[in-house]
Amino acid sequence: MLESLEGKKGQPRFKPPFPAQVGAFGKPTTINNTETLASIPPIVRNGPDWFAKLGVEKSGGTKIYSVSGHVNRPGNYEVPMGIPFRDLLALAGGMQEGRILKAVIPGGSSVPVVPADAIMGCTMDYEGLAKVGSALGAGSVIVMDETTCMVKVLERISYFYFAESCGQCTPCREGTGWLYRMIKRIRSGEGTHQDLDRLKSVADRIEGRTICALGDAAAWPVQSFLKHFRHEFEAMIPSAEAA
Repeated sequence: MLESLEGKKGQPRFKPPFPAQVGAFGKPTTINNTETLASIPPIVRNGPDWFAKLGVEKSGGTKIYSVSGHVNRPGNYEVPMGIPFRDLLALAGGMQEGRILKAVIPGGSSVPVVPADAIMGCTMDYEGLAKVGSALGAGSVIVMDETTCMVKVLERISYFYFAESCGQCTPCREGTGWLYRMIKRIRSGEGTHQDLDRLKSVADRIEGRTICALGDAAAWPVQSFLKHFRHEFEAMIPSAEAA
């Protein structure tokens, strides 16, 4: 964003220095989400202790959860941090047509997917989601029912990160293309059993090796979908190849 504001190619900057020290046009710059900045006036008026008590011990305050997917009332819900997922699902009207919950991506497309049995006993805060191997992220909750094809979901997610990579870092630039093409091949019925191991290998080699977090965001869904729903990927591989 800073590079674009300065008329340069929109690519991440190396840090340090951090924007608070050297930001737009070399000046100290505050960068934060609108949700965070909007919390400042009531904290100034009422004090930090008041805000912290709205949530749970290590995740204070409120959070706007953007619930989408197979729910009856998708929308934005501002509630205290640490709300049980079960209660958040109820606020969103429950599952469409009374269908069965299959999985949830609790923090936006970049965070690991969580199967239904794990998420139903989970609280929606940093620590609660970390316990089930995921993250709060942006609070963009994607709810998926039993009819969802997890291979198609991952194909769409992987295409997004492939298309959005700025190309600055080799692991991301090359790796996101590998991930998308292999998943597309599997979904088209042209994949091989070895592709599953290659997917995990490529994702592992992207993670932690890029300037910004987009590389991690591309890797984590692949790792988690294969961990929890590998059988769906195997089912799309021709029997001769799977053998």
